[in-house]
Amino acid sequence: MTYRRSTLALAVLSLLAEVDHQQQPGMHPYKMQRLMKDRGKGEVVNVGQRASLYRTIDRLHRKGLIEVRENSREHNRPERTLYALTDEGRAVWREWMLDALAAPTREYPEFLAAMAFVPLLEPGEVAEQLEKRRTNLATELARLDTQIAASGEWGRLFTLEMECMRATTAAELDWVESVIADLHSGRITWTKEWLAAMAAAHAR
Repeated sequence: MTYRRSTLALAVLSLLAEVDHQQQPGMHPYKMQRLMKDRGKGEVVNVGQRASLYRTIDRLHRKGLIEVRENSREHNRPERTLYALTDEGRAVWREWMLDALAAPTREYPEFLAAMAFVPLLEPGEVAEQLEKRRTNLATELARLDTQIAASGEWGRLFTLEMECMRATTAAELDWVESVIADLHSGRITWTKEWLAAMAAAHAR
């Protein structure tokens, strides 16, 4: 059986694995969303839309990876459904976690696609936009530093994903600054005439 992988599905299975480890009966969707937000996991998992969470839970349930452990209702409040991992869900979660840690996935960020076509713009406007990106990246770096410092009491184990985000943001900032410097110095430049000559030289 194949499963559609998503970070939200991995987070749901992980939270249910956590209650499994703690020998608790299960967890309801509201608590899943609250825990992910309280723990800052919204930085790496899109937990903002409750509808997305319910759709993901429904999909995992239909695939037999999680099961309903209990339904309850208190007074006039909506019914609460307690979910838990099935044996298959437990095995899939573990395999998924180990694979995600070991194997880099091929992603297709919009920024890289845009960089692939920068010769269609003027060098000056590319530099101008990258300067804006540099400012945004520096702001993001400062925000991540604040978040990591605020989570300090939990120890490094609980901020590893934030550290990784900071490292990749800092690396991108360094790279963007190097491209801006080369655009301003002329080490990277182009004209329509030069591009046309290149295309003609490489035409088959």
